[in-house]
Amino acid sequence: MDADPYLRKLHYRAHHRGTREADAMIGGFFDRHAAAWGATEFEWFERLLEEQDVDIMAWALGTAEPDPAFKGSMMDALQKLNFISLPDGSNSTGA
Repeated sequence: MDADPYLRKLHYRAHHRGTREADAMIGGFFDRHAAAWGATEFEWFERLLEEQDVDIMAWALGTAEPDPAFKGSMMDALQKLNFISLPDGSNSTGA
């Protein structure tokens, strides 16, 4: 983990949302993309962290239209969902 307190704070907030699904989605997004972000992207992400998990997940999954303040390339990247990985066994159907 980065030594920068700001990045550590964002990492923590992204990975401790309250549900495993939100932690995987929002935390995974941060882990995959944050290294390439500049000030504008970090500002967007901080604003996103203030939103309710149910709204963020609905926007990412495409079941609800994103708030206009969050539309754009960052939301497009979030909606790809190609950054989520769950621990082994978590995807088990029991079959």
